[in-house]
Amino acid sequence: MGYSADIYRQAMRMIERRRTDAEATAAMRRREVYAKVPQMQSIDDEIAQTAVHAVKAIGMQGDAQKFIASLSEKSLSAQEKRRALLLENGFPEDYLKVSYTCNKCSDTGFCDGMRCSCVEELMRQIAYASLCSDFPVERSTFESFNLDFYSKRADPKSGVVPYARMGEVLAFCKQYAADFDLHSPSLFLYGETGLGKTHLSLAIAGAVTQKGFGVIYGSAQNLLDRMERERFKGEDDGATEAILGCDLLVLDDLGAEFSTQFSVAAVYNILNTRMQSGRPVIISTNLTVKELEKRYTRRITSRIFGTYTTLAFCGSDVRQLLR
Repeated sequence: MGYSADIYRQAMRMIERRRTDAEATAAMRRREVYAKVPQMQSIDDEIAQTAVHAVKAIGMQGDAQKFIASLSEKSLSAQEKRRALLLENGFPEDYLKVSYTCNKCSDTGFCDGMRCSCVEELMRQIAYASLCSDFPVERSTFESFNLDFYSKRADPKSGVVPYARMGEVLAFCKQYAADFDLHSPSLFLYGETGLGKTHLSLAIAGAVTQKGFGVIYGSAQNLLDRMERERFKGEDDGATEAILGCDLLVLDDLGAEFSTQFSVAAVYNILNTRMQSGRPVIISTNLTVKELEKRYTRRITSRIFGTYTTLAFCGSDVRQLLR
């Protein structure tokens, strides 16, 4: 998945802490048992020595198999003594076993040379927590999107019934999130302020992150500011790489950013690069199609209107209705 390098580093630090804590707990228990049952240490030494001899025997000729079988029998006998001593002294039989959080990788983060699923799960949790800390994702869900705020009367100019239209938009967004993969189409959400564009784009971002995909969500102004600082001030936090390479980019409120030569070029770079790599983008904007065409170059608008699925939002400003 397209998580940022920082999220991967955070996950691996957590894995390392898990392993350190598990091994420290096992060492503490070992000291406790040795203090109460002194002969346990000699049994553990015997098991360890048996393992060393077994490794050395692999390269032996002749009776290597018989020797290894003998070592195995000794090891099993020592382990049985160990188990019996633990139980006799009031300890669980697995008391000295290192209790790793992930038994598949023993909290190393890797299985058979491949990244373990526990790392993927941690990165998903970290990414979602980060998204929730920056934006009201937990409040902006599909379930909390209230269609009752939209009129059931047809608009006199367009003939569109906002309640019905927004019901279709909601259903589309829910299905989009449910079916999301790296080949999903890009979306263009437009309409006046307060119609639910941010709510639904956040709902998609939250659902897609929960599925384990790497999502970057932010206002166009904030994301472009980060790219500009990285480009001109040397503040390299991996923003540009993450924006261009994440599984899903949600560019909120496009058109509200300060228009500069850099911002226009950066928007083109984002859309063009992600289009070429087949990575989906969700754009939301308060601008009309004509306003967008006037603000940006044709190279940008042609990529949006030529390849994105367009969702038109309609109705009255929900925020005004809540006052």
